[in-house]
Amino acid sequence: MRLAFLGTPDFAVVALARLVAAGHDIACVYSQPPAPRGRGQALKPSPVHAFAQEHGLPVRTPASMRDPAEIEAFRALDLDAACVVAYGQILTREVLEAPRLGAFNLHGSLLPRWRGAAPIQRAVMAGDEITGVQVMRMTEGLDEGPVLATATVRIGPRDTAGDIHDRLAELGADLLAETLPKIAAGIAEEIPQGTEGVTYAKKIRPKTARIDWTKPAARVDGQIRGLSPFPGAWFEAPGEKGPVRVKVLASVREDGAGEPGEVLDENLLVACGEGAVRLLRLQREGRGPQEADVFLRGFPLPAGVKLV
Repeated sequence: MRLAFLGTPDFAVVALARLVAAGHDIACVYSQPPAPRGRGQALKPSPVHAFAQEHGLPVRTPASMRDPAEIEAFRALDLDAACVVAYGQILTREVLEAPRLGAFNLHGSLLPRWRGAAPIQRAVMAGDEITGVQVMRMTEGLDEGPVLATATVRIGPRDTAGDIHDRLAELGADLLAETLPKIAAGIAEEIPQGTEGVTYAKKIRPKTARIDWTKPAARVDGQIRGLSPFPGAWFEAPGEKGPVRVKVLASVREDGAGEPGEVLDENLLVACGEGAVRLLRLQREGRGPQEADVFLRGFPLPAGVKLV
């Protein structure tokens, strides 16, 4: 099939690679414009942009796909279909209807649950036991189109958003590659989404990341795992020169009780509003991630210390 691929982060790279390997004609790759990254804040291409360049695929990085000139350029590609994976822009009806067969999105949740920007993180944060990835026909509504294919995964008690991200990226890439031939042959069944159970995966904001120890342990643990590895849930601990910000990248719920934020033992069991969580992997500002025992050797947090 002659395709356009629209995507930006690592999650989308896996799908693009699978489509290239399957022999599809990738007429153009669209990605978000290069953005400041790293310590030097130099402009760098997105992961999808970089992959496309490495594989000799044409790339466009418009600031807006609403630009009439961009819409005309997209129409001129004479596409069979467009594949959209975490692109990061809302697409207009003119863009969605330009390909002969339409535009299809690979979405990281079981719709209609977790429509929107951060479905993987929100599923883990909410304590969902099952999530998945789906291929859907794109419509003008936010993630409201009919579903053509589904794959599911179980979220374990220690799984982070990063773990689920990697599993869904692989599953989703296979699912998209398997579904496209069915679309081309006209045999892909399109199932309308239900109207019950609709939830929205709001974008992760900076304030979302600070740990509130007064919340129940289930909420705190879900926040930690749902925001790992990025942006990382964090707290402040007392240091020699003032409060020190510490990210938590892994945790597990355990029994325990105390003042919210109080360290209950010598191995980072921390009291919550209800129950407790044990912190398993942490990262101080300017340092790399460390397992709890290694972290404590360089930054002791004995029983009785209060985290805020």
